[in-house]
Amino acid sequence: MWTTQKHNFLALRDAGLKFQIFSIIEASRPMQNRIQQLFNIQYPIIQAGMIWCSGWRLASAVSNAGGLGIIGAGSMHPETLKEHLQKCKAATHKPFAVNVPLLYPEMKEIIDLLVEEDVKIVFTSAGNPATWTSHLKEKGITVVHVVSSVKFAKKAEQAGVDAVVAEGFEAGGHNGREETTTLVLIPMVREAISIPLIAAGGIASGRTMLAAEVLGAEGVQIGSRFAAAEESSAHQNFKNRIVEAGEGETLLMMKQLTPVRLLRNKFFHEVMALEKRGASNEEMEALLGKRRAKKGMFEGDLEEGELEIGQVAAAIDKVQPAATIVKEIWDEYLALKQQLCSQ
Repeated sequence: MWTTQKHNFLALRDAGLKFQIFSIIEASRPMQNRIQQLFNIQYPIIQAGMIWCSGWRLASAVSNAGGLGIIGAGSMHPETLKEHLQKCKAATHKPFAVNVPLLYPEMKEIIDLLVEEDVKIVFTSAGNPATWTSHLKEKGITVVHVVSSVKFAKKAEQAGVDAVVAEGFEAGGHNGREETTTLVLIPMVREAISIPLIAAGGIASGRTMLAAEVLGAEGVQIGSRFAAAEESSAHQNFKNRIVEAGEGETLLMMKQLTPVRLLRNKFFHEVMALEKRGASNEEMEALLGKRRAKKGMFEGDLEEGELEIGQVAAAIDKVQPAATIVKEIWDEYLALKQQLCSQ
């Protein structure tokens, strides 16, 4: 009888160990989540649509690497966007998207062009998603909207978007006035909506990607690290400045006009001086002008230009090809996930 009991015990123990090992493997195995299925992409890594940084070269490189590349239309006239769309389609047969700020002055022309060029995925931002979402979806286009608060995430879902990008206060470029960090924002948005959720703001590695997943995101949108990619259309001076940036070198500025996170330079300190003395919006607009962002990020004027970048610039230490960035993020994400599952 003892022999039988011992045999049963050993069999159960072995079965338990096998089940545990199987569970670990399954937990760490890459799975097609809702974001991967929605965009038909290999990795749930999305390159942000950044003005002056994300043209067709960067978008196609990220898509070819298995992520989702995005052309940033915010700095493009319709004829320029058309050129980028056609070059991107020639450079990749994989899915890519276009980011369109909804406050863009030539919105109808842009929307008509997206339909005409058979763009399959559109990310909208900086405006009311209810304005164009239905029209885009009627044309068979997948629509994603970028938000900075729970309130606007709910409104985006009500407008019928297919997914939401929740962007925390750490992010570069134009930002939400709420100043809610990614760590706080993502779980609150996850509780508030049922559609797929993409996290953005402060994410540039596999470690932060895994953290975003734990918070409730099903994919990540990454800007700053791709802004410094070899294929980024940003000026080399700006890429070098991103790599050199240290902790605390960015700040959210122009909150009363249009909140934007900037790197410290001569223009930054001019803005700060105006804000300290309570300057009017008119004075701020006069200083900003129409070409500050282009001057800084695209033309490489590191003193007079507007240098938009996220807090995570402090963690970026090299200019790399987009494919290398995607691979490093994914490999680190998988390794850390497996490590956690095995503990």
